[in-house]
Formats: sequence, C-alpha cells, structure tokens
Amino acid sequence: MIALSGDALLARNFHSMIHDIALLQSLGIRIVLVHGARPQINHRLRLSELNSTFVQNIRVTDPASMQCVKEAIGSTRFAIESELSMGLPDSPMHGSHIRVVGGNFITAKPYGVEEGIDFQRAGHIRRVDTTAINQQLSHGALVLISPIGFSPTGEAFNLSFQDIATHVAISLQAEKLIFISQASAIKDGEKILRSLSLPQLAELQETTKDSEHADLLGAASYACHGGVQRVHLVGYEQDGALLSELFTREGSGTLIMKQCAEIIRSANIEDVGGILNLIAPLEERSVLVKRSRELLENEISQFRVVVHPEGLIIGCAALYPTTNEVDGELACVAIHEEFHAQGIGARLLNQIEQDARNIGMSQLLVMTTKAAHWFLEKGFSEANIRDLPENKQSMYNYQRNARIFRKAI
Repeated sequence: MIALSGDALLARNFHSMIHDIALLQSLGIRIVLVHGARPQINHRLRLSELNSTFVQNIRVTDPASMQCVKEAIGSTRFAIESELSMGLPDSPMHGSHIRVVGGNFITAKPYGVEEGIDFQRAGHIRRVDTTAINQQLSHGALVLISPIGFSPTGEAFNLSFQDIATHVAISLQAEKLIFISQASAIKDGEKILRSLSLPQLAELQETTKDSEHADLLGAASYACHGGVQRVHLVGYEQDGALLSELFTREGSGTLIMKQCAEIIRSANIEDVGGILNLIAPLEERSVLVKRSRELLENEISQFRVVVHPEGLIIGCAALYPTTNEVDGELACVAIHEEFHAQGIGARLLNQIEQDARNIGMSQLLVMTTKAAHWFLEKGFSEANIRDLPENKQSMYNYQRNARIFRKAI
C-alpha cells in the first residue's frame, strides 16, 4: 500500500518515483496506490478565483469548489496513469506493461456539520470495497485510488488521501503502508528517526505543531492500531528513497511498527558480517579495539546481539571469562548511532549481567576510553590495573590508556 501526497507528485523526481513503483509492481508485489491532490486543487481554485477554508485541516468544500476538486483529481490521476504507461526503449520502463485499474472502490458519506460549520461536500469514508480491490490485485493490476468517494445516492465527496490510505490498508490487512508525503523523513533536529515505537509516536504527536505533520502521524498511528504491522514515512526529495527504504537495512525514512521491540539473543556465525559493520566506525575512531573477522568468528559464542525487527543488528556486547572464574570481562559494547538514547544499551547490559550471574560470576570488569560516564550511571565504579586478573594486567595496553571499571553483580 503506497500513498503519494499531492506535493510528492509535484516533486522534481516524480518521474523516477513512479518508475520505482512500477519496478515494485514488475517484481510481483501487489500495489494499491492512493494519491493526494491538495496543491493541485489549490491551483484550480486560484484559476477559478475561488477561496477555500480549512477547519481541523479539512477543506470546507462547497459545490463550486467541488468542481475544481474533480478537475484537479482528474488531471492528477491522468498524469500518474500516463507515467505508469511509459515503455519507450530509452526509458527505465522499457518493455513493461502495467495495467492500472481504478473504480468506485470507496463509498463515502458527508462530513456533516460540526460546531456550526457545514463541511458540505467534504466527506468521510463509509466503506471500502475490498472484494473488488483484491480481485483486481489477483489479476496483476495496480489499483489506483483517488481522494474522492461516492455515496449510494451518486454524490461525490472530497476525501483525505491519508484517510483513504489508512482505511484501505486496514481493510486489506496490508503488510505495509508507505506514505511518501513530505520532503524528508521524520527528524529530531538534523537526525532522521529511523524507527518509532507506538509510545514514541504518541509523544511526537503531542509535541508537533504542524497540522499536516500531525495528520500524517495520526494516520500512521491509526493504521498500526488497526492492524497494519509496518508503516513507513518516506521523503520525496531523495531519488530512490522508496527502494532504499524497502531493500536496505538502514532504510531512508522512518519505520513505525505495531510491535517494535528489539530482540536480544546469542550471536551466531551468520551475525559476523553485521557485527563487523556495526563496530567498524567505532574501531576507526579507536573507541573499540580492532577485531579481525577471523577473531570474531572464533569468539562469536561470547557475543550477544540486539536485532531490530527489520533484521538489522543494532547492538552487540561480549562477555569473556577471566582466569579467576569470579570476574567476567564486558567488551565490545556497541549500539548503532541511529538508535542511541532509546535504552537499548541498558537492556543489553542487563542481559549480559544476567548471563554472568548464570555462570557463577560475581563481578563485571570493563575497559573504556569514551563511555566512562555511561558505565558510572549504570552502577560501575572506577578501578585500577591492580584490580584486573593477572592475565588481563599483562595484556593491558598502556598506549590506549583505557579507564577500568567494575561492578558487583
């Protein structure tokens, strides 16, 4: 399920965006594409010298404005179908044939009067014809749905493309709902929020002051609570953002999951590549001691990893026995920089401590050059070289000058 905002359709890379969607369709992925048309409607209204007002981010749509809505949606839909029909030899879609199907899949009803305001031809979704949509999908068609619905009496109503996307995704029990509806992914300052749990999403909804942004977050929340397992919020400015979000572990946008809990488990040999990718930037900055692939393969049984629901290894730590059998050494603690400040490191430490207790250890030792304050916050106290087991004392790297901490467990 993919939802394109009207702004996304006006973006400079609209052509490549549609071609990426066509590529997904050619791979056998069933796609329902919902499009918006707010800026296109605004343009038609200006040409007709009509004004329109918004209440609670809903356009009050009188009959004259509704005519502009129909014209804008019709021309927008035509542009999308035109792009999806492209198959010239020099185009990215050479040789493709995508069948685009639309129809009266959405039954609507009037929004009505609220707080004395008559929204006129603005509407709500009453029913989604999932049988008809599934029938077209089973025949290999791409289903294109515009932000307009019809009542049993034949009236047309102006609808929110976000509402349509969420209702259709829930009705179809879609595996994914992808919103391509803002310039970039959700950010905290300059940092992209790669994943959000539902509680984090709720907190973000409370703090945002942008009404359109709030609508997007509300739609994502509604979809997840309605049973959609994954909602992706992808920006439209970056070329290839959609494919990057779907086919790379890091992604390009923000993933919201109904069940967004990382798994902490013992590492296995298949995790070696992921751990190396995770720790390589820290090794380059001398935060961690460099480990070769061969060494990591030999020591993999000592590691715990944190696995994101999408399969990316976002954390690791190792527990090594020492010669006195009482102390354990905590080493190679790393959390992916995109997932800092989410409590992952603390949960991983708790697991390591439990592992150490289970095998009879009573104290953890750790050496660090950068994370001294974090370990102090987690109950460690500073120690010195003499507190290390003899084998660790002889191996201590004075040039690296790491600080030593210990914690009774």
